[in-house]
Amino acid sequence: MPEDIAGTIGANLPYLRRYARALTGSQDSGDRFAAATLEAILEDTSPFEDNDPKLGLFHAFHLVWASAGSPLGEPDNRMSASAQDHMASLTPNTREALLLHSIEGFRIEEIATIMQVDSDEAQDLIDIALREMEASIAGKIMIIEDEAIIAMDIRAIVEDMGHTITGVARTRTEAVELAAKEKPDLILADIQLADNSSGIDAVNDILAQFGNDLPVVFITAFPERLLTGERPEPAFLITKPYTEAQVQSAVSQAMFFSSTESLAA
Repeated sequence: MPEDIAGTIGANLPYLRRYARALTGSQDSGDRFAAATLEAILEDTSPFEDNDPKLGLFHAFHLVWASAGSPLGEPDNRMSASAQDHMASLTPNTREALLLHSIEGFRIEEIATIMQVDSDEAQDLIDIALREMEASIAGKIMIIEDEAIIAMDIRAIVEDMGHTITGVARTRTEAVELAAKEKPDLILADIQLADNSSGIDAVNDILAQFGNDLPVVFITAFPERLLTGERPEPAFLITKPYTEAQVQSAVSQAMFFSSTESLAA
């Protein structure tokens, strides 16, 4: 395998795994597809011909994904099962296009290359996905973020989507106390907080109160701290500096996949 391809695979494998995990609704299934992609590349490097190596990696994944019939894996837990139930209602190929664009940051023409469609179709798929997910229920969202300007920006984005903010916490202690006052339907959390406390620890404390079915979206400048290959890894992880579209996409997907009758009330 050419050295540049091997280097690109190593650098981008954590993000391919993130994409595969979010796409399948299961960490185990996502990892199996990522591993199958690596095996396929060892046999055939043609997806990298005339392509940027990162595009080639994701294109190789989609060849494996499509050849398998784009299946969902066995759910890891109740939330994973809920995610898969909701994915079954989405227009085919829309979730792939949206994840590639909003979470992985590919341009429309790059998505067209990865998915082997034309650019107009790639844009249409993204638009359909956004409409379908934004039509999902609104809910109560808690923000864990110690930088006031960022917290205000995230709050404005989320409120414009129709969600309610239960509050903003700057530290682990504040987050646990805020969640205890009013259970959120979703948590948006930074990793590194004021007083050197950890957003990860804050989320774990809150999940211990309410159970692991509470969806979480991490927004962080340090994605490598969570994309380690260890368990658990979040399905929804946005890298700072983020875009408005990334926040909207992650929140819509998380709320869509975890939606229940109680949230709709």
